[in-house]
Amino acid sequence: MKIQLALDRFTIQEAIEIAAKAEKAIEWIEVGTSLIKEFGVKSIYDIKNRFPDKTVVADIKTFDNAKYEFELCFRAGADIATVMGAAPPVTLRTCLDTAGQFDRQVMVDLLNTAAHQQKEIARLENIIVCQHISKDQQEEGGGGTWGRRAASRNQQLAVAGGISLENLAAVRALQPDVLIIGSAISKASDPLLAAQKIKEAWEALK
Repeated sequence: MKIQLALDRFTIQEAIEIAAKAEKAIEWIEVGTSLIKEFGVKSIYDIKNRFPDKTVVADIKTFDNAKYEFELCFRAGADIATVMGAAPPVTLRTCLDTAGQFDRQVMVDLLNTAAHQQKEIARLENIIVCQHISKDQQEEGGGGTWGRRAASRNQQLAVAGGISLENLAAVRALQPDVLIIGSAISKASDPLLAAQKIKEAWEALK
């Protein structure tokens, strides 16, 4: 299991400082959608430049204009970029083609996807599927569930959405490859200790 530290609603410098504190206990660093929207692809470049040995995920949430957006992310240093699973099939194909040209990876966010879309996504190979409870659903008050594992045999699974020590058992049932964790680490007084405790609790659930 890998931890992907999601960094949202910070300045670039704040995001770098938080990631540096948690660095020893995380594998992937996510440049959150809010960072990319507020500061542009400079946020991707700066974080990859500071953490060249970490896998950097650009959570750009592409829905259209896939080639342009994915090229922006990969040229800025992203190892993985995200596309919404509800996007048109041609957009998903373009993301995969563009990632292949750069020898990078695609993460497909299943947020608000219909069953027929999930069925088509399950046929794609060598992608990372993200089962995601949105920020708005979380703030509504317990809204949303992850449901059953959606990734197929040739796909990795990432799980996102309010993950903390309190709900690790529910997440564990999905057998994810990647835990996408934001505030449980980034807002902790000691981000490194918070990440370490999550890893210890995860191992104890085996």
